[in-house]
Amino acid sequence: MSSEDQAPLNTNSALKHIAIIMDGNGRWAKAKHLPRAHGHQKGVQTVREIVKHCAKIGVGNLTLFAFSSENMKRSSEEVGVLFKLFLTVLKQETKKLNDNNIRLKIIGDMSVFSAEIQALASDAEKLLSHNTGLTLVIAANYGGQWDIAQAAKKIATLASEGQIQVDDIDIDIFEKHTALAGLPKVDLLIRTSGEIRISNFLLWDIAYSELFFTNTLWPDFGPDELDEAILDFHSRDRRFGARKDEN
Repeated sequence: MSSEDQAPLNTNSALKHIAIIMDGNGRWAKAKHLPRAHGHQKGVQTVREIVKHCAKIGVGNLTLFAFSSENMKRSSEEVGVLFKLFLTVLKQETKKLNDNNIRLKIIGDMSVFSAEIQALASDAEKLLSHNTGLTLVIAANYGGQWDIAQAAKKIATLASEGQIQVDDIDIDIFEKHTALAGLPKVDLLIRTSGEIRISNFLLWDIAYSELFFTNTLWPDFGPDELDEAILDFHSRDRRFGARKDEN
């Protein structure tokens, strides 16, 4: 039975934030003897399905790893395709997101993108900022180490200006300057395509996340696969470092 036929999965309050490393577009295209660009385009269709499903089942926050800072090492042709696709998605999807009460947040070093992309991203965030449904976070030219370094720079600036004392710096203050500041911690991190690594994604925010790895390539990852990951999450015993009898 498909997700469309069964009752919506209830994520309940224990699952507030899902993050996904969307991997496998290129391998999906290669297996079908198609250009890599086709894999990325099919991956965008999967994003639409997963965003819609998360909104349907009550996930409050969804963070998608769209484009890592390390992706800049790929061929100029593929990077160009990714940039163009990002531009197209911003143009086409903003109204749909607004119609579905979805808030958008884009994290990462946007300086590598064209002025047009940066303006569209900023405008989309402002337009959707007052929505109250699912918060969709797109990580574009993002790296976890970059995120931590940027937070450290911001805090160092505050300290040098005398706005805070060095002894005041703690986990709570540091967290307020990370890219996902203000959002719940990531409860569940999913990676598609069979790779079992984090790839420099949300290093600060996944300290106690549950990890779920699937062999399914991102273009083939649908609502049923997401529900499987969520059910697995609910089977975990989350202790956050404490013993069970101390919770």
